[in-house]
Amino acid sequence: MIKKLLAAVKKEALILLRDRIGLSILFIMPMVLIFVMTLIQDSAFKTLNEKGIPIVFVNDDKDSLGIAIENGLRNSELCSFHDSINGIPATADVVKKAVADGKFLVGIVVPKGATDAIKRNVIKLVSQTLNTDSPPASIVKPTSKDSVEISIFIDPITKKSFLTSVTSSLREFISVIKTKIMFKTFSDQLAEIIPDKKNAPDNAFSQTQIIKYNEVYASKDIGKIVPNAVQHNVPAWTIFAMFFIVLPLAGSMVKEKSEGSIFRLHTMPSSFLLLINGKVVVYVFVCLIQFVLMLSVGLVFLPMLGLPTLALGNSILGILIITLATAFAATGYGVMVGTIATTEQQGAIMGALSILLLSAIGGVWVPTYVMPQTMRQLSAFSPLNWSLNSFYELFLRGGGVKAIIPDTIKLIAFFLLTMSIASIVNRVKRKI
Repeated sequence: MIKKLLAAVKKEALILLRDRIGLSILFIMPMVLIFVMTLIQDSAFKTLNEKGIPIVFVNDDKDSLGIAIENGLRNSELCSFHDSINGIPATADVVKKAVADGKFLVGIVVPKGATDAIKRNVIKLVSQTLNTDSPPASIVKPTSKDSVEISIFIDPITKKSFLTSVTSSLREFISVIKTKIMFKTFSDQLAEIIPDKKNAPDNAFSQTQIIKYNEVYASKDIGKIVPNAVQHNVPAWTIFAMFFIVLPLAGSMVKEKSEGSIFRLHTMPSSFLLLINGKVVVYVFVCLIQFVLMLSVGLVFLPMLGLPTLALGNSILGILIITLATAFAATGYGVMVGTIATTEQQGAIMGALSILLLSAIGGVWVPTYVMPQTMRQLSAFSPLNWSLNSFYELFLRGGGVKAIIPDTIKLIAFFLLTMSIASIVNRVKRKI
């Protein structure tokens, strides 16, 4: 039995190695696909994750408000801050055109005199509250406006949630500056009424924050490892490449039928499954090589282009298990398609279109979390989605072997189902 299996494996390996160009395409093209798709989708994923969104900022105020907003945006992970375009300091007109051209999603312009307007408004409010005389003209010029109009230029493709985050941040910055000015003005007015400087509430504002926030993630690795184009595309297109071996595998089986070699193999004292297992072993090994090459892209080559490094999580054993399960599922599917198809054209069309459909449904092209509810429910029937979810568990959620057991069982069951279907179809065709 073992000798027959080794002979079948040797036969399949020799057939595969003879087509060196086809074999190199099988390895190189998926790597190129990861490069292209990751580079294309990097900006889109930043938008989806509301992280690193390109913002251009103009600070014509040059005072407390403008400086506070600028510092807040610079230090925020929400956006990628820019105050110049092509090395030239940005202006309101240039910003409007740049956003209209799609170079930035949002442009913010803080007008000249914005801080003065807030000061004037606050000082009037304090004076009315304390029933004191009007503030000295030296504090604020009488020509200053009493309102602040911050211009926000928006690209139409900007997500509503991101825009809400930006405007909320701006309101927070304005509120903080206004409160600081109000506190200082009250202090100055009280200091004139009560000249006891020891009791003056100077510098106390920084100690008045009562409510603080404590963000706790449900998984310890969430927040440290943020889903991005690399974390999605490397496992997604690796799975796609594994399942796409349906083309050479099905083509090989159909070719054996058309050349008549399959009939000679049937005359041997061996079962169909034993002969097919030779193909399974070889192509599972091919899938494992593909996986290693794809990981090298995420770990070594994509970071060279300035993209994030692929984070592998904490369970190497989990990665090995789900990779093997995916490889067997992909090979089993290829055997089934190759058994059902009667011509090479049928095998190519059936295999290619079905894998494209299953990958689209399964979240390879577009992550399932941005799909409509109906499509998310439909994606649960795609074996590519089972594998991708397991890689998400390992790479993003810090899960281990236990977390991927359900999807692993599904993939193994899918492999057994496809091999059973292939065996039944082969038995029916032989009778015919």
